[in-house]
Amino acid sequence: MAARRHPVASRRVLRTHLPERADTLGTSVREADLELRLDGAGHGLLDTTHFDTVRFPPPPWALAAFTDAANDGELAYTGYRGNAAVRAACARSVSGLLGIDVDPDREIVITTGTQGGLFATLSALVDPGDVVALADPEYLFVERMLRFLGARVVRVGMVEHPTGPQLDLAALEEAVIGEGVTLVLTSNPNNPTGTVYTPETVRGLAALAVRHDVLVVVDELYCRLVYDDNPYTHLAAQPGMARRTVTLLGGSKTESLSGYRVGVAVGPADVMDAIEQVMAISCLRAPAYSQHVLTRWLVDDVEFVRTRVAELRALRELTAERLRRVEGLVVRPGAGTAYLWPDVSALGMNDVEVAKVVQQRAGVIVSPGYQFGPSGHGRFRVCYAREETGWSAALDRVVDALNHAATEVAR
Repeated sequence: MAARRHPVASRRVLRTHLPERADTLGTSVREADLELRLDGAGHGLLDTTHFDTVRFPPPPWALAAFTDAANDGELAYTGYRGNAAVRAACARSVSGLLGIDVDPDREIVITTGTQGGLFATLSALVDPGDVVALADPEYLFVERMLRFLGARVVRVGMVEHPTGPQLDLAALEEAVIGEGVTLVLTSNPNNPTGTVYTPETVRGLAALAVRHDVLVVVDELYCRLVYDDNPYTHLAAQPGMARRTVTLLGGSKTESLSGYRVGVAVGPADVMDAIEQVMAISCLRAPAYSQHVLTRWLVDDVEFVRTRVAELRALRELTAERLRRVEGLVVRPGAGTAYLWPDVSALGMNDVEVAKVVQQRAGVIVSPGYQFGPSGHGRFRVCYAREETGWSAALDRVVDALNHAATEVAR
């Protein structure tokens, strides 16, 4: 058989495999994912890489809003940046959330979920060779997107703080000055650690961005999922940051709207114009009928979210208490999200080995730490937004599996 004239995967795609991580991982990130069957399918196992949307369904109004829109064929097509009426409603509610005035015509785009919004935003802003500072650890697909776009990624670690790890602003400033960083990307609350940036961290990041005139993309998907009255500070509301911040928002997690595939990007008008162009050439628009669930989001779900946060807080405590029964496992719950980020380094196994043990012996899929950056080696991420009875039994299996495996390693 003749050889293919063209390769199966472009160099852009191959860069997303992160082959250089083989120095510490022993293989590329892509190959490690395939070995662990981390493709989002679940494969009949209990998959803790995402929320249990059976136990935690969307608000009752979501389906009604979608159905009403779907019954009106006139709503099937919208402008590339979203239905005008939906954008107007979102601009009002998002303005109240962020504490800034959002122009519905110029400063907001309805995106294909927060994931699609992230890719559209980075595609609009990043050229090959651009230097982008990325928090370490950070959401698993961000670095892969940046590598796809040809950016050079500079990882910026965290520093310890009583309330949870915080972005190392001194290291970030060194990177901005020394590496030529033009764009900074982070999430708050941070995915995977669950940490919520303190007001001091957010103010410091804002001052740095103004001082060096850099743009910041902040993923605030979990900004409503914060526990124990911890203060939450929106970056875009800081002095000088409305024109230097792109904020990504959505209801896919706290409000379980993930199946509707809609999110929101908010930021300077010229950036929104560029995002609109990316939307036009990639997907034309966010799902047209789904957009209408956003007219109720942030408006009719205040009590819903309050109850949801209380339920997840109880699950956080249950999960942390149970995992601490693994000898040597270190668990420090964050103040936000529905994730824990345990440290397994004392077990004599790395994050890949731990993920394999938990899959094969407990029937549970966890996210190995390598997916979130170099600092993730020796950790894993687990989502505890699960049905309580089944999750309790699964946790018992995980604890037994890890204790037995650690004992075997120690022999």
